[in-house]
Amino acid sequence: MALVPEGLPAVITVTLAIGTQRMVQRAALIRRLPAVEALGSVTVICSDKTGTLTQNRQVVQELRCGTEAIAVSGQGYEPIGTLTPSPLTVPFAQRQGTAPGAVDLLLQAGALCSDAELKSQPEGGWDVLGDPTEGALVVAAAKAGQGAEELRQRFHRQSEIPFSSERQWMAVWVGDADGELQAPLGAAAEGSGTLLLTKGAPEVLIGTCDRWLAPSGVEALDEPQRQWWLGQARELAARGLRVLAFAAAPHHAGPEQPVEKQVLLGLMAQLDPARPEVAEAVDRCRQAGIRPVMITGDHPLTAHAIATGIGLLQESRGSGQGYGDDEVVLGKVLEASDDDKLRQLVQRCSVFARVPPEQKLRIVRALQANGQVVAMTGDGVNDAPALKQAHIGVAMGLTGTEVSKEAADMVLLDDNFATIVNAVEQGRLVYANIRRFFKYILGSNVGELLTIAATPLLGLTGVPLTPLQILWMNLVTDGLPALALALEPGERDLMSRPPAEPGETIFARGVGAYILRIGVIFAAFSIALMVYAYRSGAPWKTMVFTTLCLAQMGHALAARSDRPLVQVPAFSNPWLIAAVGTTTLLQMLLLYVKPLAAFFGTSPLSLRDLGICLGVSLLFFVYLELEKVFRLWRRHRSADS
Repeated sequence: MALVPEGLPAVITVTLAIGTQRMVQRAALIRRLPAVEALGSVTVICSDKTGTLTQNRQVVQELRCGTEAIAVSGQGYEPIGTLTPSPLTVPFAQRQGTAPGAVDLLLQAGALCSDAELKSQPEGGWDVLGDPTEGALVVAAAKAGQGAEELRQRFHRQSEIPFSSERQWMAVWVGDADGELQAPLGAAAEGSGTLLLTKGAPEVLIGTCDRWLAPSGVEALDEPQRQWWLGQARELAARGLRVLAFAAAPHHAGPEQPVEKQVLLGLMAQLDPARPEVAEAVDRCRQAGIRPVMITGDHPLTAHAIATGIGLLQESRGSGQGYGDDEVVLGKVLEASDDDKLRQLVQRCSVFARVPPEQKLRIVRALQANGQVVAMTGDGVNDAPALKQAHIGVAMGLTGTEVSKEAADMVLLDDNFATIVNAVEQGRLVYANIRRFFKYILGSNVGELLTIAATPLLGLTGVPLTPLQILWMNLVTDGLPALALALEPGERDLMSRPPAEPGETIFARGVGAYILRIGVIFAAFSIALMVYAYRSGAPWKTMVFTTLCLAQMGHALAARSDRPLVQVPAFSNPWLIAAVGTTTLLQMLLLYVKPLAAFFGTSPLSLRDLGICLGVSLLFFVYLELEKVFRLWRRHRSADS
């Protein structure tokens, strides 16, 4: 019975609950209690780019229309700004400029091929309702005097094909009976009463176009011109901008017909800046032995630029589409890879672009097959399988669907990557504290067991502890300090240590050896006191009981850290000091309050006998601290050699 820690399940549950509460205060909502501890073992964090690594407040910075680059000024979502054109270098015969109305049509296409709304706030300022990517298009149109709400009233949407990560584009058909919207297309739109408008990934959408809106009007799109437009998209993406292509098709019958033979209208490039705290969070991951991985549906060059900016990648020597550890792997490469090749890719590559949600599941499984403990973020319905498969599924609280939240173990209340890192730190703290009170409780209990077992072997009459006294030690003497150890703040180097090995038991990394070693030492001190007290005619049973309880208080203080206590702030955990003081006071009450002494079977101790108990307890505490000093000295000596 002495070895059974009756209070341990309650202490572990309370510790996990405390960790959950601390995480909520740092914007991480834990949905499953065991996830708190599991976070401390994470070795890979797979994160979306948009909204998690970036601010998800996108603003159109530049248009490419005709043969002009058009800079868009303004701040945030405020619909005030200017459009400033500048000529582009064109490697083929073409005059400079844009066709009449071409820029307006490009901006109108952005507003009509979206569902976001621009709203003024009562307290001032502007905000977007809907997807931030589409919101940026609406704001850009408003800066040119093209209000999205007015456009949608004039040109009613008749049909649509919603965006999907597989197609990488969306399409809408709008009514335009008088041809006003299609006027910039000239003769190509004569007699057309509806207009197909599409937006999507440039490398996909440009492939559906056979014409483009040149400065002189609609012209055939030959291969050199197609490659020039793709080069324009790559140039913008390499600056970290999110690039969308826009196209139109008059005379199109509707969704039942293939979307092809379109007129390319131009490009829009949006800036979604990285969160300022993300670079530091990525650096903290590296120091903690955690590998951050970016998975995005964006252009590989956009992903490369953002990843380089936040320190996820080193400056690349290649084009951003290779297979080195500083390169970006495309979703189509993942699809073409078998499981063995995929395991090799995820082992050395940290940025994946143009990845559909379905491929996230394969990435998670490949990382797990490599022995990694994976945390995966997601916000969509299609992300749910990957969130379920990951050791820690992380859903977005602001933009995530209910399906993704139900599948996740943790929900980010601010959609911030840095919050994941903070949660990992808290998970490590919880795991470290669980190890602390395991060492404290089980080490003490082994000592108690050996002391009791040694009594008949030494020829002593009776047993030193009654069942009620053992229960007192297990619930009170063990329980209160153990609960206080659960509130121990993290040490400075907590995020400089490697994560726990996958599958590691609580007794790994020396905890099991510590429990046995300290148990034996504890028993040796207690047995020596027991023999002395028995032979001197003192109340030896009460002295053993008191020494075991008081020595555990010193053990609780020593268990705070693997470093000597002189290097630990004395009052950083006032709860432990209070627990030690309260437990010591309660122990004194058991000795000197007659009803309690009679109930627990103790005898009042003289000052001399009590001093001996305190002295032995102090010697045990001094031993624990000297052992730490010796280990520290040996570690430094090994490092110097």
